[in-house]
Amino acid sequence: MLTWANLWSQVFNGLARGALLALISSGLTVIYGTLGVLNLAHGAMFMIGGYAGYVAFSYTGSFIAALLAGSGVVLAVGLVMERVVIRHFYDRPHEDQILVTFGLGICFVEIIRFFFGSLSRSMPPPARLSGITSLGFMVYPTYRIAVVAIVAVSLLAIYLILYRTRLGMIVRAGIEDSGMVDCLGIDVHRVFMVVFGIGSMAAGFAGIVNLPVAPITPDMGDSILVQAFVVIVIGGVGSYAGAVLGGLIAGEILSISSMIDPAYSYVALFAVMTLVLMVRPRGLLGAESRT
Repeated sequence: MLTWANLWSQVFNGLARGALLALISSGLTVIYGTLGVLNLAHGAMFMIGGYAGYVAFSYTGSFIAALLAGSGVVLAVGLVMERVVIRHFYDRPHEDQILVTFGLGICFVEIIRFFFGSLSRSMPPPARLSGITSLGFMVYPTYRIAVVAIVAVSLLAIYLILYRTRLGMIVRAGIEDSGMVDCLGIDVHRVFMVVFGIGSMAAGFAGIVNLPVAPITPDMGDSILVQAFVVIVIGGVGSYAGAVLGGLIAGEILSISSMIDPAYSYVALFAVMTLVLMVRPRGLLGAESRT
């Protein structure tokens, strides 16, 4: 039954879900927008972050420790992944990048499945963020409100690091002329490695934040990856602001349409993506093509 209370609840659910999608997609669009790499292992980073956070929480019982440890693990995985594999594919065709990152994603999923099995894992929210909060016109889970705030701070931090610091300036200069940057005594490949690690960490951090909301399984990253790609297509490939806007739009579409009929929530999402591509092929806030 459709009621105003249900509608408002789904709108807020969509906001929380959209915020998480925005954070995941921001990492994906940062990696592509700055490095030109199509990373199909990004969904696996979300999954690894969730499991790493779960392990840290199991040993410490601390949500903060889960966030720090899980983020650190995914950052390390991203750095090693870029240094050992991705670095050799910057100048290769996108088809090669897709194949190698897709293969890495499968490997990560099977490694997690080997150690943890296929059963879902979950984590309770922090004690201070459990329960419900009255918003005047409705009551809503406190942790989901906190999710929006946590993600907003994270998105702002990533933006400031990559677009308002010397690191971001070096990245943009390295994309245009890496040889000149090397002549200035700057190891541009090391900077690229850091950017790839930060982009991966964004997905892993989202996986930890999402854990008290929904259980995680080894293959959960697949659906997240699909949603993230839809988000950046809607918002605009390579656009950080587009990833945020697209995430919020996608979250609301999935949430509100599921209230009507959950079976058609993905249909609605892909229908909107198709409409955006027809009207504005570059996405709502799309940047110029790298090619």
